[in-house]
Amino acid sequence: MFNAASLIACRKAMTAFAAKAGAKLHGRSVWLIGQFNRRMEIIITIWLALFMAAAIFRLAIARAPVHGPSDFIQLFLPYALIALAPVLAYRLAIAAFPIGQPAARPSFHFYPFGTWRRLDALDAQNHKVFGPTGFLASLILGLLLNVVFRSFEFLLAVPAMNSHAPEWGVAIFRVMAFDVIAMNTLYAICFVMALRSIPLFPKMLGLCWLLDITSQLVIANYVSAAPQLPGEVAQALGQLLQGNVTKVLISAGLWLPYLLLSDRVNVTYRMRGPVEE
Repeated sequence: MFNAASLIACRKAMTAFAAKAGAKLHGRSVWLIGQFNRRMEIIITIWLALFMAAAIFRLAIARAPVHGPSDFIQLFLPYALIALAPVLAYRLAIAAFPIGQPAARPSFHFYPFGTWRRLDALDAQNHKVFGPTGFLASLILGLLLNVVFRSFEFLLAVPAMNSHAPEWGVAIFRVMAFDVIAMNTLYAICFVMALRSIPLFPKMLGLCWLLDITSQLVIANYVSAAPQLPGEVAQALGQLLQGNVTKVLISAGLWLPYLLLSDRVNVTYRMRGPVEE
Protein backbone atom coordinates (compact mmCIF):
# COMPACT_ATOMS: atom_id res chain seq x y z
CA MET A 1 0.00 0.00 0.00
CA PHE A 2 1.13 3.51 -0.82
CA ASN A 3 1.06 5.93 2.08
CA ALA A 4 0.96 9.71 1.85
CA ALA A 5 4.74 10.06 2.14
CA SER A 6 5.42 7.65 -0.73
CA LEU A 7 2.85 9.38 -2.95
CA ILE A 8 4.45 12.76 -2.28
CA ALA A 9 7.90 11.34 -3.03
CA CYS A 10 6.61 9.77 -6.24
CA ARG A 11 5.03 13.04 -7.30
CA LYS A 12 8.25 14.94 -6.62
CA ALA A 13 10.25 12.39 -8.61
CA MET A 14 7.85 12.63 -11.57
CA THR A 15 7.94 16.42 -11.43
CA ALA A 16 11.74 16.42 -11.37
CA PHE A 17 11.85 13.96 -14.28
CA ALA A 18 9.40 16.04 -16.31
CA ALA A 19 11.39 19.20 -15.61
CA LYS A 20 14.65 17.50 -16.61
CA ALA A 21 13.12 16.08 -19.79
CA GLY A 22 11.57 19.43 -20.66
CA ALA A 23 14.86 21.23 -20.17
CA LYS A 24 16.63 18.66 -22.35
CA LEU A 25 14.06 19.00 -25.14
CA HIS A 26 14.21 22.78 -24.93
CA GLY A 27 18.00 22.63 -25.17
CA ARG A 28 17.70 20.55 -28.33
CA SER A 29 15.26 23.05 -29.81
CA VAL A 30 17.68 25.90 -29.09
CA TRP A 31 20.43 23.90 -30.79
CA LEU A 32 18.20 23.23 -33.82
CA ILE A 33 17.28 26.89 -34.27
CA GLY A 34 20.95 27.80 -33.90
CA GLN A 35 21.81 25.39 -36.71
CA PHE A 36 19.23 27.02 -38.95
CA ASN A 37 20.67 30.45 -38.23
CA ARG A 38 24.30 29.42 -38.74
CA ARG A 39 24.28 26.64 -41.31
CA MET A 40 21.55 27.44 -43.82
CA GLU A 41 24.09 27.93 -46.61
CA ILE A 42 25.31 24.37 -46.07
CA ILE A 43 21.71 23.10 -45.96
CA ILE A 44 20.96 24.97 -49.19
CA THR A 45 24.01 23.49 -50.92
CA ILE A 46 23.03 19.96 -49.85
CA TRP A 47 19.45 20.56 -50.99
CA LEU A 48 20.46 21.79 -54.44
CA ALA A 49 22.93 18.96 -54.94
CA LEU A 50 20.53 16.20 -53.87
CA PHE A 51 17.46 17.45 -55.70
CA MET A 52 19.23 18.27 -58.95
CA ALA A 53 21.02 14.90 -58.90
CA ALA A 54 17.65 13.21 -58.44
CA ALA A 55 16.14 15.38 -61.19
CA ILE A 56 18.91 14.48 -63.64
CA PHE A 57 18.35 10.79 -62.91
CA ARG A 58 14.60 11.31 -63.44
CA LEU A 59 15.26 12.90 -66.81
CA ALA A 60 17.65 10.11 -67.76
CA ILE A 61 14.91 7.49 -67.37
CA ALA A 62 12.12 9.68 -68.75
CA ARG A 63 10.35 8.37 -71.85
CA ALA A 64 9.74 11.85 -73.27
CA PRO A 65 11.64 12.25 -76.57
CA VAL A 66 14.34 14.91 -76.73
CA HIS A 67 15.11 16.04 -80.29
CA GLY A 68 16.80 19.33 -79.47
CA PRO A 69 17.49 22.00 -76.83
CA SER A 70 13.85 23.10 -76.74
CA ASP A 71 12.65 19.63 -75.77
CA PHE A 72 15.29 19.36 -73.05
CA ILE A 73 14.52 22.80 -71.62
CA GLN A 74 10.83 21.93 -71.36
CA LEU A 75 11.77 18.97 -69.20
CA PHE A 76 14.64 20.46 -67.20
CA LEU A 77 13.32 23.95 -66.42
CA PRO A 78 10.49 22.90 -64.06
CA TYR A 79 12.91 20.87 -61.94
CA ALA A 80 15.43 23.71 -61.85
CA LEU A 81 12.72 26.15 -60.74
CA ILE A 82 11.50 23.74 -58.05
CA ALA A 83 15.04 23.55 -56.69
CA LEU A 84 15.74 27.27 -56.87
CA ALA A 85 12.35 28.73 -55.81
CA PRO A 86 12.66 28.05 -52.05
CA VAL A 87 16.29 29.19 -52.08
CA LEU A 88 15.42 32.50 -53.74
CA ALA A 89 12.42 32.92 -51.43
CA TYR A 90 14.64 32.29 -48.41
CA ARG A 91 17.20 34.87 -49.53
CA LEU A 92 14.54 37.48 -50.26
CA ALA A 93 12.86 36.84 -46.91
CA ILE A 94 16.05 37.13 -44.83
CA ALA A 95 16.79 40.38 -46.67
CA ALA A 96 13.28 41.65 -45.91
CA PHE A 97 13.41 40.53 -42.25
CA PRO A 98 16.97 41.17 -40.99
CA ILE A 99 18.02 40.08 -37.52
CA GLY A 100 17.67 42.79 -34.89
CA GLN A 101 15.16 44.90 -36.79
CA PRO A 102 12.19 45.75 -34.54
CA ALA A 103 9.02 44.07 -35.78
CA ALA A 104 5.84 46.09 -35.95
CA ARG A 105 2.91 44.85 -33.90
CA PRO A 106 0.08 43.51 -36.11
CA SER A 107 -2.79 45.96 -36.37
CA PHE A 108 -5.37 43.19 -35.99
CA HIS A 109 -5.50 40.43 -33.38
CA PHE A 110 -7.93 37.53 -33.23
CA TYR A 111 -8.88 36.69 -29.61
CA PRO A 112 -10.96 33.50 -29.76
CA PHE A 113 -9.61 31.98 -26.53
CA GLY A 114 -7.99 33.22 -23.38
CA THR A 115 -7.47 36.64 -21.88
CA TRP A 116 -4.29 38.43 -22.80
CA ARG A 117 -2.44 41.59 -21.87
CA ARG A 118 -0.58 43.53 -24.51
CA LEU A 119 3.21 43.78 -24.37
CA ASP A 120 5.46 46.32 -25.97
CA ALA A 121 8.33 45.08 -28.16
CA LEU A 122 10.94 45.26 -25.39
CA ASP A 123 8.77 43.45 -22.83
CA ALA A 124 7.98 40.74 -25.36
CA GLN A 125 11.64 40.21 -26.27
CA ASN A 126 12.60 39.99 -22.59
CA HIS A 127 9.83 37.53 -21.78
CA LYS A 128 10.94 34.07 -20.62
CA VAL A 129 9.07 32.30 -23.45
CA PHE A 130 9.97 34.68 -26.28
CA GLY A 131 11.63 33.18 -29.34
CA PRO A 132 11.20 30.34 -31.85
CA THR A 133 12.33 27.56 -29.53
CA GLY A 134 10.61 24.82 -27.56
CA PHE A 135 7.76 23.04 -29.32
CA LEU A 136 7.70 25.85 -31.89
CA ALA A 137 11.01 24.59 -33.28
CA SER A 138 9.20 21.43 -34.42
CA LEU A 139 6.83 23.52 -36.51
CA ILE A 140 9.75 25.42 -38.06
CA LEU A 141 11.50 22.15 -38.90
CA GLY A 142 8.25 20.87 -40.37
CA LEU A 143 8.01 23.88 -42.70
CA LEU A 144 11.48 23.12 -44.04
CA LEU A 145 10.79 19.41 -44.41
CA ASN A 146 7.52 20.18 -46.19
CA VAL A 147 9.50 21.84 -48.98
CA VAL A 148 11.73 18.78 -49.29
CA PHE A 149 8.96 16.17 -49.18
CA ARG A 150 6.70 18.07 -51.57
CA SER A 151 9.49 18.47 -54.11
CA PHE A 152 10.54 14.81 -54.06
CA GLU A 153 6.91 13.70 -54.14
CA PHE A 154 6.52 15.61 -57.42
CA LEU A 155 9.75 14.08 -58.70
CA LEU A 156 8.48 10.55 -58.02
CA ALA A 157 4.78 10.89 -58.79
CA VAL A 158 4.63 13.09 -61.91
CA PRO A 159 6.31 11.84 -65.11
CA ALA A 160 8.45 14.35 -67.01
CA MET A 161 6.68 15.39 -70.21
CA ASN A 162 7.32 17.90 -72.98
CA SER A 163 5.36 19.02 -76.03
CA HIS A 164 5.64 15.57 -77.66
CA ALA A 165 3.39 14.11 -74.93
CA PRO A 166 -0.43 14.22 -75.04
CA GLU A 167 -1.99 17.53 -74.10
CA TRP A 168 -3.31 16.15 -70.83
CA GLY A 169 0.17 14.93 -69.89
CA VAL A 170 1.78 18.31 -70.54
CA ALA A 171 -1.01 20.00 -68.57
CA ILE A 172 -0.45 17.75 -65.55
CA PHE A 173 3.34 18.16 -65.61
CA ARG A 174 3.25 21.93 -65.89
CA VAL A 175 0.44 22.71 -63.47
CA MET A 176 1.79 20.36 -60.82
CA ALA A 177 5.27 21.85 -61.21
CA PHE A 178 3.83 25.36 -60.85
CA ASP A 179 1.97 24.29 -57.70
CA VAL A 180 5.17 22.95 -56.11
CA ILE A 181 7.14 26.07 -57.09
CA ALA A 182 4.50 28.45 -55.71
CA MET A 183 3.86 26.61 -52.44
CA ASN A 184 7.57 25.96 -51.81
CA THR A 185 8.12 29.69 -52.19
CA LEU A 186 5.39 30.53 -49.67
CA TYR A 187 6.43 27.90 -47.14
CA ALA A 188 10.07 29.05 -47.38
CA ILE A 189 8.92 32.59 -46.56
CA CYS A 190 6.92 31.22 -43.61
CA PHE A 191 10.06 29.41 -42.44
CA VAL A 192 12.04 32.66 -42.34
CA MET A 193 9.20 34.59 -40.70
CA ALA A 194 8.96 31.97 -37.96
CA LEU A 195 12.73 31.86 -37.51
CA ARG A 196 13.02 35.67 -37.31
CA SER A 197 10.00 36.04 -34.95
CA ILE A 198 8.03 38.15 -37.42
CA PRO A 199 4.58 38.92 -35.93
CA LEU A 200 2.69 38.17 -39.14
CA PHE A 201 3.92 34.56 -39.23
CA PRO A 202 0.78 32.85 -37.83
CA LYS A 203 -1.48 34.71 -40.27
CA MET A 204 0.91 33.98 -43.16
CA LEU A 205 0.93 30.28 -42.34
CA GLY A 206 -2.87 30.21 -42.16
CA LEU A 207 -3.02 31.90 -45.55
CA CYS A 208 -0.60 29.32 -46.97
CA TRP A 209 -2.80 26.48 -45.74
CA LEU A 210 -5.85 28.04 -47.41
CA LEU A 211 -3.98 28.65 -50.66
CA ASP A 212 -2.59 25.12 -50.61
CA ILE A 213 -6.03 23.55 -50.31
CA THR A 214 -7.47 25.90 -52.92
CA SER A 215 -4.68 25.13 -55.37
CA GLN A 216 -5.38 21.39 -55.18
CA LEU A 217 -9.04 22.00 -56.03
CA VAL A 218 -8.12 24.34 -58.90
CA ILE A 219 -5.67 21.78 -60.30
CA ALA A 220 -8.32 19.05 -60.16
CA ASN A 221 -10.77 21.20 -62.14
CA TYR A 222 -8.13 22.34 -64.61
CA VAL A 223 -6.73 18.92 -65.43
CA SER A 224 -10.14 17.23 -65.57
CA ALA A 225 -10.97 19.54 -68.47
CA ALA A 226 -7.94 18.35 -70.48
CA PRO A 227 -9.02 16.49 -73.66
CA GLN A 228 -8.78 12.68 -73.77
CA LEU A 229 -7.63 12.36 -70.16
CA PRO A 230 -7.43 8.59 -69.42
CA GLY A 231 -9.61 7.43 -66.56
CA GLU A 232 -6.78 5.69 -64.70
CA VAL A 233 -4.65 8.86 -64.88
CA ALA A 234 -7.52 10.97 -63.58
CA GLN A 235 -8.01 8.52 -60.71
CA ALA A 236 -4.31 8.51 -59.78
CA LEU A 237 -4.14 12.30 -59.95
CA GLY A 238 -7.26 12.59 -57.83
CA GLN A 239 -5.70 10.40 -55.16
CA LEU A 240 -2.52 12.49 -55.21
CA LEU A 241 -4.43 15.76 -54.88
CA GLN A 242 -6.69 14.34 -52.18
CA GLY A 243 -3.61 13.20 -50.30
CA ASN A 244 -2.17 16.71 -50.50
CA VAL A 245 -5.39 18.21 -49.12
CA THR A 246 -5.47 15.62 -46.33
CA LYS A 247 -1.90 16.42 -45.31
CA VAL A 248 -2.65 20.15 -45.17
CA LEU A 249 -5.80 19.55 -43.10
CA ILE A 250 -3.89 17.30 -40.69
CA SER A 251 -1.14 19.90 -40.33
CA ALA A 252 -3.67 22.67 -39.72
CA GLY A 253 -5.62 20.52 -37.26
CA LEU A 254 -2.48 19.69 -35.29
CA TRP A 255 -0.87 23.12 -35.25
CA LEU A 256 -3.79 25.57 -35.24
CA PRO A 257 -4.67 25.02 -31.55
CA TYR A 258 -1.01 25.50 -30.66
CA LEU A 259 -0.77 28.68 -32.74
CA LEU A 260 -3.86 30.08 -31.00
CA LEU A 261 -3.21 29.02 -27.40
CA SER A 262 0.55 28.75 -26.89
CA ASP A 263 2.07 31.36 -24.59
CA ARG A 264 5.28 31.24 -26.66
CA VAL A 265 3.44 31.93 -29.91
CA ASN A 266 1.40 34.73 -28.40
CA VAL A 267 4.40 36.41 -26.77
CA THR A 268 6.68 35.97 -29.79
CA TYR A 269 4.34 36.79 -32.65
CA ARG A 270 1.43 38.67 -31.11
CA MET A 271 3.26 40.58 -28.37
CA ARG A 272 0.76 39.61 -25.70
CA GLY A 273 0.99 37.50 -22.56
CA PRO A 274 -1.47 35.79 -20.23
CA VAL A 275 -3.08 38.14 -17.73
CA GLU A 276 -2.40 35.67 -14.90
CA GLU A 277 1.28 36.67 -14.87
